[in-house]
Amino acid sequence: MAQRTFADLHHADEPLLLPNAWDHASATALAAQGFRAVGTTSLAVAAAAGLPDGAAATREQTLRLALTLGSEPFHLSVDAEGGFSDDPDEVAGFARELHAVGAVGINLEDGLGPVDRHAAKIAAVRAAAPGLFVNARTDTHWLGDGEGDGTIRRLDAYRQAGAHGVFVPGLTDAREIASLVRHLGDVPLNILYSPTGPSVPHLADLGVRRISLGSLLYRRALGAAVEAATDIRAGRAPGGPTPTYEEIRAPSREADGAADATASFG
Repeated sequence: MAQRTFADLHHADEPLLLPNAWDHASATALAAQGFRAVGTTSLAVAAAAGLPDGAAATREQTLRLALTLGSEPFHLSVDAEGGFSDDPDEVAGFARELHAVGAVGINLEDGLGPVDRHAAKIAAVRAAAPGLFVNARTDTHWLGDGEGDGTIRRLDAYRQAGAHGVFVPGLTDAREIASLVRHLGDVPLNILYSPTGPSVPHLADLGVRRISLGSLLYRRALGAAVEAATDIRAGRAPGGPTPTYEEIRAPSREADGAADATASFG
């Protein structure tokens, strides 16, 4: 596609607003609205399979989703939890598979595990899949580490290991965000959008370079579906926009091409 690379989008005039999809329909619908890059959300992948999120249980489902989306005309970044393994070599192998099916970015979370282990994963991914943009997430604000300076210590280790960008979900204080942006310099800071936190324009003014929506869209979609069903049951017409059947219908695919893709996945 004749546009900026995924890495370039982190250094554009405006921050990269990254919506997170959970299947082909959601990803292509978002891309149709002009989003040049789409991420995946591990919560939705896990929930769809009836598996727990953050438990390294959805490696195959995540790779299958990447296979489905990797050939589409938008940049794809994959939420890979902690890489589905504590072994850096296994994480690197998974990253190599993601890149092979078309992903251009990977999000790796530390879950507040050992700093050196997560740094080793990042270094291994950089070596195995140089074309992947590595977004290193720390869960200090998500889970709480009680160290005070734990966020900076972890992010410094991750960028030294080769992370292209860093992600601090749960951080919503404007002064802390601005201070962290100054500390990171040219390394893009990714913040998770929160309806109760700074707006997108405010985050841009603070210097944030990437704003993720995480599982928000998926959770809102589920909420809207349940609301529509209960409205209909109560005799009310459901509100809100409803795409037509034809708008949602997936583009037809050649049977042989789909078979080849399935064979290469197996």
